[in-house]
Amino acid sequence: MREVAVIGCGMTKFGELWDKSLRDLFVEAAIKAIDDAGVDHIDSMYVGCMSSGLFVGQEHLGALLADYLGVSGIPSARIESACASGGMALRQGFIEVASGMSDIVLVGGVEKMTDCHDVTYALATAADQEYEAYFGVTFPGLYALIARAHMERYGTTREQLAHVAVKNHRNGALNPNAQFRREITVEDVINATKVADPLTLLDCSPVSDGAACVILCPLELAKKYQDIPIKILASGAATDTIALHQREDITTLKAVKLSAERAFKQAGLKPEDIDVAEVHDCFTIAEICIIEDIGFVEKGKGGEYTAKGYTALDGKIPINPSGGLKSKGHPVGATGVAQAVEIVEQLRGNAGKRQVKNARIGLTQNMGGSGASSVVHIFSVV
Repeated sequence: MREVAVIGCGMTKFGELWDKSLRDLFVEAAIKAIDDAGVDHIDSMYVGCMSSGLFVGQEHLGALLADYLGVSGIPSARIESACASGGMALRQGFIEVASGMSDIVLVGGVEKMTDCHDVTYALATAADQEYEAYFGVTFPGLYALIARAHMERYGTTREQLAHVAVKNHRNGALNPNAQFRREITVEDVINATKVADPLTLLDCSPVSDGAACVILCPLELAKKYQDIPIKILASGAATDTIALHQREDITTLKAVKLSAERAFKQAGLKPEDIDVAEVHDCFTIAEICIIEDIGFVEKGKGGEYTAKGYTALDGKIPINPSGGLKSKGHPVGATGVAQAVEIVEQLRGNAGKRQVKNARIGLTQNMGGSGASSVVHIFSVV
């Protein structure tokens, strides 16, 4: 297999983008990535999108978006894995370039959520329909169960959960593409409107519109297009049961653990080798569980370490310098690709005020539903 590099990236601002359609958002991000890479053609395209049919009534995205980008005729397909759709699209693009099937592949992620009349219903399709959604449980409810179990088992506190949101908003305030560019306090989080005990509104990622794209090519060709190509060292993916009640331990995200183990094995690295990471903080408890299951911190210590600044921009392992899903926003199909855009910018040294010092190796972790699917990518400066 060939080595693969990212040679271009681009994204829209995330937020409630009422004046832009799904196709507008995708084309905007794609053109930015193409311009950044300096390529004159695209061989193939993958689009991560969770549920365009429910959100905006549009399926068949591969052909639609190739047409509106002006590259109609190329092979193009939508990839779906709930909220991990963007990360899985990146994995498919990586495999296509690595296999030698194509040289220049555009990988995008897009979602237009604010046009949907029932976002809760659309998102609930990523849960178990017969055993969870049918009985009225929502994703805040599912993650509240995880949070309560983690608090009971490991002593994680309400304040430690809040520190995740505070840290990510502090980072997001430095990100011009973030949906919420404002700092918050622990008290703000705890006193916000209760959504599902113990989670409040400020523990939850928002409903968002947005798109992100990257351009991939063989590493051997990368210098032709980009002075600082970023190599993809590994792509690891895994699944777990969709329903929480079928898991042995709901405080451990097995798919996250397996996808990370597979990525580290492929890259020949360990968690301590990572300089910066973007992880799927759809809820504050999710980030705590993820950094434990990837191996950045000891199991049960995620909340404590976050409160102590371990995961801050200047901490031992900076987590979500972009602001994460919590502050940057979470247009579900776009999130996994937007994570890659952030890591590429960090490794290039182009992240501005949120730049992590001496970042050479980065990681992204993108997750579907309550952890039923997960994909991890590891990147490095060449």
